[in-house]
Amino acid sequence: MEHLARLHDIAGVVTQPDRPAGRGQKLTPAPVKRAAERIGLRVFTPEKLRPFVEDARALAPEAFVVLSYGKIVPQALLDVVPVAFNVHPSRLPLYRGATPMQGAIRDGRTETAISVIAMDAGMDTGDIVLQQRYPIGPEETYGELHDRLAPESATMISYALGLVPGWYRRRPQDEVARTLGISDEEIARTVTHPLRKDDLAIDWTQPAQRNVDHVRSLSPQPAARTDRFGEPIKVLRAHADGDDVVLDLVVPPGRAAMPGDVYLRSIAQRRG
Repeated sequence: MEHLARLHDIAGVVTQPDRPAGRGQKLTPAPVKRAAERIGLRVFTPEKLRPFVEDARALAPEAFVVLSYGKIVPQALLDVVPVAFNVHPSRLPLYRGATPMQGAIRDGRTETAISVIAMDAGMDTGDIVLQQRYPIGPEETYGELHDRLAPESATMISYALGLVPGWYRRRPQDEVARTLGISDEEIARTVTHPLRKDDLAIDWTQPAQRNVDHVRSLSPQPAARTDRFGEPIKVLRAHADGDDVVLDLVVPPGRAAMPGDVYLRSIAQRRG
């Protein structure tokens, strides 16, 4: 946001309302709100977007930029501006939805992308304006990938905002899919959703590398979970050794993160 504010006149920032968080369930602002207020930007936190349309129109914006908002933007709001860009961290049309980086790592992909699309009312279905591919390291976690690509996203959206409409080609996603040989079945199979509790559990019936990729995709937050050792623990790092999963870094209940071998020795000692 700071990068965009240095290059563009930001009329306002829209983010989620304050939500209860922590043990005390104290109302806590979203990180975007804190960042915007820190640099003196006007912040809006509508519970729903449709009633916000008139407020948005009053700002007379020339463009919207949407990044990780978490809700479908209604067509009535898109109609307020000449162009609305969405920054999506996947190689669209693959991995549409709420958790694209986690999905790509979970599936063992070795590559992802940042896509800038001209928004429509669908879920990440708009025409592609810019797309840049990036490798995913074999041991890279979601948190590491996120932090590495965040500044790249800012650079790409700044470039997109500087383009004159009509000077760039908008590529429909079905055209991109045909060019890359991506099937409708693969597009549907890779659609992602907000993480649920069941998504965190390690399935020990899966191959070892699949479970390692699962751990990587959820580290450091919200973290893969298992109660295989008699208590619920978080697994932050693991690697495959043949058919076995070796725990490298875990978080036991009420304790700090520790090496997996240290934890397993403590479990053995407790069991006598």
